[in-house]
Order: sequence, then structure tokens, then C-alpha cells
Amino acid sequence: MALHDQETGLGNRLALERLAAGGDPIYVVLFGIDRFEVLRNAIGYDSMARLLTTVGHRLSALSGGAQVARVGASVLGLLLHADDDDQAVQTAARLCDAAQTPVILNGAPVDIALTAGLARTGLANRTVASPVDRASIAVDQARAAHRRAMGFDAVRYGDPAGNLSLISELMAALDNGEFSLNYQPKYDFRAEGVTAVEALARWTHPRRGCVSPDVFVVMAEETGHIRPLTEWVIHQAIHDQGELRRAGHDLMVSVNVSGRLLSDESFADFALAAVKASDARLCFEITETAVVGNPEAALRILDRFAEAGICVSLDDYGSGLSSLTYLKQIRADELKIDKSFVLGLDDSARDALLVKSTIDLAHGLGMKVTAEGVETPTALALLRGMGCDMAQGYLIGRPVSLPALFERLGGAPHGAGVAAA
Repeated sequence: MALHDQETGLGNRLALERLAAGGDPIYVVLFGIDRFEVLRNAIGYDSMARLLTTVGHRLSALSGGAQVARVGASVLGLLLHADDDDQAVQTAARLCDAAQTPVILNGAPVDIALTAGLARTGLANRTVASPVDRASIAVDQARAAHRRAMGFDAVRYGDPAGNLSLISELMAALDNGEFSLNYQPKYDFRAEGVTAVEALARWTHPRRGCVSPDVFVVMAEETGHIRPLTEWVIHQAIHDQGELRRAGHDLMVSVNVSGRLLSDESFADFALAAVKASDARLCFEITETAVVGNPEAALRILDRFAEAGICVSLDDYGSGLSSLTYLKQIRADELKIDKSFVLGLDDSARDALLVKSTIDLAHGLGMKVTAEGVETPTALALLRGMGCDMAQGYLIGRPVSLPALFERLGGAPHGAGVAAA
């Protein structure tokens, strides 16, 4: 009884872990039943147990009699021998396809779909020690990647436990001077120089060193700390813009604003007051999807920004499901073409066509266009010929500290043949 699931009669997690603990390195494969709750609510708990039993027996037969265990409510698992990771993933994908034919319950067919996650035994992992746990995480990773089967990706998983401790440290870091701003220049084709920069937050942790923005920005959004972080960025950007002005560099400064703040009227009040008090020239960069959550409130706040003279930029355009409806409704001054299109300009006629048509569309709507991800002189020349207004990317300049920006404003982007200021 200790080694078997009482509902299905299959082995349980303990049985699978005991099998995985002995012998040569082997792969733990977990099969998740997709849409499990929908199916269970439709057919009931008893029928769901019968369905799991049937699928378990199928997997056992398809894998040469391997012992199948029920690891969780919607997850079955077995051990798989394979020569390498690729072969293991391919075999798991084939098992998914073969095992997910409809199951007949009470005289009616029930369609099912499986997603597999794999983890190799005998490999140490400091964040997830158990191969069964790693395989379970791999199921979620496979679903997120829209793949039938996938091995555990330690890099993608990261260190959630370690990141959790950062949450309590983020607010103190703002006060302790651990945050700073880097600035990436934006080259103006008509002015033939840098007329704007994008402010990018950087966190230098006293023990961990540089914390990736992909980690702390997402964390700040999930915990509600995105507002104080953004307010700090705005204050610092305004201060740094004043320093640039006093040195003779009147640059527009772009600040990224999370979609979670676009329905926050009090944040809008703060931003408007900060800009008015300093006479700053700021541009707020938002993603188009930021408006989707609460379009009425977001569009109202964006109108307030526009009326106060704060520029609005639509960032990463083309990277998601770009909507012409929102493009028509949002009062934006700039559209930033996602780098995924710009990086292919050198050798992709399709990307060139999409970029050119996007530039024409934006100009027709009264917006300027910035191309992100400009890394080659060829791409820069093509964008100039297409009538693009601004270019941003490693060819123009990488994000640098304010002192380094001062030094670079008099130079030229390497290999670009254009003046940097």
C-alpha cells in the first residue's frame, strides 16, 4: 500500500523514486495530462481515475513493460533508458503521441493530450535535487514552450529560492545606492547625431554582483514593488538629464513604464508632478500589451501624459500580437520596431518588407519610428533608406553609465560612419 496509488492501482511517487535511485543513470519521464481539471470536471473523479489507469497501462505497454507510477493528481511517470538527451526526448514525444488516442469511458470516447518532462538521474543540481521534481518542472517548461516533450532546463528555471530572498532586499537596495541607471543612445538620422537615450535600471548586489533586469523587473512586477522602482528611475533620470543639459547635451530620456502602472492614477499624478517641477523631457516607453488589461484606464492615463507633453513610445512593436485597433487608439509619439526584425535586415527580404511597411504605417499615423537591435552598418544604411527616424543598438552604442555617456557623446559609433553627437 505504501508503494501504490489507491485510486488507480499504479505505483506511486515513492515507488518511482526507489526505482530511480538504483543502477545506472536513467531518465525519469513524467507525463502530464493536459486540461486535467477541465476533463475531471466533465467526467467526474471516478471516471478520471479509470482514465489515468488506462493511460498508465498504455504507457507501460508502449515502453516495453516499464512500471508506471502516478506521481501527482494529473501526472504519470516511468523510467526510460536512452543513449543521450535527444534520444530520450524523442522517445518521450513518441510515447505521448502513441498514448493519447481517445479513451472509451461509459461508451463514449474522451480525447486526451499529454506533455512530457524529463530529467536524468545521477546529475547533481543544487536548486532541485530530486530528478522527479526536475522532470515535473520540465513538464511545465515544455508546456510554456509549446513542445510535446522537453528535458529539464536548469538555466531557464534559474534559482527561484534565491530570487525569493531578493524580494525583501529590493526596497532596501533602492535606499542603499545599489541601483543605478545606464543609458543607451538613440541615433537620429536627420540630425545625424544622438538626440535621445534610453534609461535602463541596473542592480549591483553587494554579494551577488549584477542582478539581471529580467529577474528583478519581473520580481518587482509580481510583488508590487514595480511602482517604487519606477519612481526611483524617473527621479534619477530627471536628475541625470539635468546634468546632461548643464554640459550642453539636451537629450530626450526614455523610461520604461510597466503595464501594471498604466491603470494607477496616483502613479500618473506622481509622474506628471515630477515632470512639471523639473521641466524634464521624458518619453515613457510602454508595450502595446500593457493597454490590454484595463484599456479604458490605460488610455485615459496615456492621454494625460500626452496632454502634459510627455512623449509615449510603443516598445517592442511586432514581437507579440500587435493590434491595429490599439495602435489607432493609443496617443503615441514613437513606435519602436522590435529587434527580432531588425537583426534579420542584412539577409532577409521578408524582414525588410515588414520593417519598411511598419515605418510607412507609423508615419501615416503621425509617429516617429525607432529601430532596435541595429548591429551592422548594412542594417543602418537600409533603415536610413527606408526613412526610419531613429536607430538604437550595439552599433550605435551599448548601455553605459552616465560618466561613460559623457565621454562617448563626442565620439562616433564604431564602424557606423555617423556622428554620435
